[in-house]
Amino acid sequence: MRSRMQFSTLKTIGVSLAGLCVAVVVSAQSPGPTAPVGIEKGYGSKSAPIHMEVFSDFQCPACRGLYEATLRQVIANYVATGKVYLIHRDMPLPNHPHARTAARYANAAAKIGKMESVISALYANQDRWSADGNIDAVVASVLTPAEMRQVRELVRAQEIERAIDADVALARQRQVRSTPTIFITHKGRITPLPPGGVSYQLLKQYFDYLLQQ
Repeated sequence: MRSRMQFSTLKTIGVSLAGLCVAVVVSAQSPGPTAPVGIEKGYGSKSAPIHMEVFSDFQCPACRGLYEATLRQVIANYVATGKVYLIHRDMPLPNHPHARTAARYANAAAKIGKMESVISALYANQDRWSADGNIDAVVASVLTPAEMRQVRELVRAQEIERAIDADVALARQRQVRSTPTIFITHKGRITPLPPGGVSYQLLKQYFDYLLQQ
């Protein structure tokens, strides 16, 4: 059972962003341990005491809001200091026609060590590429020509597809039904947060509580 303090903290966090992107996900097993990923899609050190997994769809406005309002600060204040390992999980939803292509580009960028800059560009320009589907131009704007050639070669690779499919399968296993959805792992215990956006200040309180245990 969760401790009283942990339960209270989670009850307080709640949902702070409207317009969740919802998927119909088949019920499966209860949440299991963090699954290995074929492509490194994490920020920071794997030895950090807290692991934070975020299931996201790049075409989801709530995911963009979470990234810009919360995750940037998490990266700066907890990932960079070795306290949190932040893991991106892909969950492209079928009602977002360009989401899987965006995930392919992000995974290809991760393969060459450029995930952070590409994810930032995808969210910053979400309205533009969601309208015209020109994800390639957005990614090219933050990579060198040599890096972009590598990404273009990787985008359709089976390894990329398998990495995305592995995240989608994990989402089904965890019974994830909307994006963004967050799971926190600390001392071997996986805790799902309420679906949707979490403010940085409330997440900070939760992290600081866990780090004191």
